[in-house]
Amino acid sequence: MLVAVLFFGTTKLGATRWLQLPFIDLTIQPSELFKPIFILMLAYLIFRNPPPKEGYGVKDFLILSFHIILPFILIAKEPDLGTAIVLLLLGYGILFIVGIRLKIIITIVLILGISSPVIYTYLIKDYQKKRISDFMSEEPSYHVQQSIIAIGSGGLMGQNQEDATQTQLKFLPIATSDFIFAYLVERYGFIGALALIALYALIICYLLILNFYFKDDYLISVFASGVGLLIFLDMSVNILMVIGYAPVVGLPLPMFSYGGSSFINFIVIFAILENLLSFRYKSVYEYSKNF
Repeated sequence: MLVAVLFFGTTKLGATRWLQLPFIDLTIQPSELFKPIFILMLAYLIFRNPPPKEGYGVKDFLILSFHIILPFILIAKEPDLGTAIVLLLLGYGILFIVGIRLKIIITIVLILGISSPVIYTYLIKDYQKKRISDFMSEEPSYHVQQSIIAIGSGGLMGQNQEDATQTQLKFLPIATSDFIFAYLVERYGFIGALALIALYALIICYLLILNFYFKDDYLISVFASGVGLLIFLDMSVNILMVIGYAPVVGLPLPMFSYGGSSFINFIVIFAILENLLSFRYKSVYEYSKNF
């Protein structure tokens, strides 16, 4: 499906990220639907080839890196650099949790540090450079300015719907998806923002606890930690973007932003996790019908 987007994709807002379903007026975003497949694929590969005590060596690391870098390239070409970078960080974050040798980590840091100027100059598009320059400049972009105004006007407890002028008068762009956190703070204030972040923190901590609880079952531990990392990365990038501490990218707030592909994606992810846990305790549910 990711390859099909390059040839048959539908373009919206300057990006070709969607596939048009035949006979119905509906599009799907394969890069979103790929996320559960990506985590499950890495969990399966690690389950089939568990890391040694000292962590993965160079050979195993390169094999796993191929499965991480290939989808990164396909998604970055759409272009959807935000999702591509999240998947890249997610994949290598999973490998870091599972265990890789220290010399590999040091090598990656050095390569990224040396190649960053080349990547910025030759490999990213002009509008992506503009997002970075807007982020680095003292005056934020229009979208971020309106977002910060909305957040500031929320105060401690938030505004009534009639008084939430940034949203009501449509100064705040994309208020239902990318910048929904700013809308939340304008309506429910600092308390509402803390409550939402606390809910995310509880979910992430629970998933990471599953990783340690099932440390001998790599299929469950890798998938649970991968889901936790995915929620953390999506949430962090979205909130930092909205308050002006990260470049603006098209990442939704998990399970909160408007968008069918993203919502279905997380429903599928948690359904897969529940399925893995159920099969882990399969013997508990089996019973004999002969009394």
